[in-house]
Amino acid sequence: MKENSSSKDSLPEYQRILYRQGYRIVGRHLHSAVKICQWTKESLRNNRVCYKELWYPPVESHRCMMMTPYLGCNLHCLHCWRLHSGDRPGLVWKEFPLEIEELDEPAEIIDEAIEQRKQLLSGWKGNPKVDRKKFEEALKPTMMTMSLTGEPTLYPRLSEMIEEAEKRGMITFLVTNGTVPESLENMDKLPFQLYVSILSTNRKDYIRLARPLIRDAWERLNRTLELLPSLDTRRVLRLTMIKGYNMNDHDGYAKIVEKAQPDFVEVKAYEWVGESRRRLPREAMPYMSDIEEFANKLSSLTGYEIKGKYKPSGAVLLVK
Repeated sequence: MKENSSSKDSLPEYQRILYRQGYRIVGRHLHSAVKICQWTKESLRNNRVCYKELWYPPVESHRCMMMTPYLGCNLHCLHCWRLHSGDRPGLVWKEFPLEIEELDEPAEIIDEAIEQRKQLLSGWKGNPKVDRKKFEEALKPTMMTMSLTGEPTLYPRLSEMIEEAEKRGMITFLVTNGTVPESLENMDKLPFQLYVSILSTNRKDYIRLARPLIRDAWERLNRTLELLPSLDTRRVLRLTMIKGYNMNDHDGYAKIVEKAQPDFVEVKAYEWVGESRRRLPREAMPYMSDIEEFANKLSSLTGYEIKGKYKPSGAVLLVK
């Protein structure tokens, strides 16, 4: 294990907070992280799986490694569960761009993330509720999801990282805020599945909700949406619904879907968890009935059919 990541005491304060929240910082230059997904735990403990396992074969919840190659982000979204610079009094750091003299190698990040994940899972070995065979499988991830925290497309060697993951027998899911279109455009190797997160249908609301740290974030997102139809991979638009904030312009969302031409659309409820509870009221988390109503209207406007519903995650799947 790398010296700089072997002890939480050697980390900056905000990274020590992440450590206490179950994250493990990965690499010599401290810009990557891994964590055990809640649905990995649920799959091991109760055989309840993430909706991705139900909707997107060949996903297996207990074998999914949730990680990020880049802890920093160029947005400060209101609904984000993670800790932002300035969220807490006296806790401020340069989040974008991260102050990194050198980036870690993709292979090194992945290998250490796998090892750190094994250590995080080690305590589950003696749990009588956990099937031994399933536990052993969980130690060998078959999927790497780059969505843990931060914006993964800010890591410039993402295409190499996807290749390294495949060498280790893992498919890759990439979740992006869409503000780095050049990253997607220049990739030699695309992820197995690409998510683009959508918060609003207009620039004014986008700036209010995403609180970008760059001036042209809205324009950059739209460049990504225009690029999406040309990308040869499984493409998903995730519409994050915040009740009372962004659930009214059905026609606007339909135009975004028409522009991006994704294979799938997820209408997903904002979850009142983590640091977002300091920024949004509990009432901002929609009921499943709200999500279903919105999805039905979007379906009628776009021609995308509703193919799945998953109440535990407040999500509805629409398929082209």
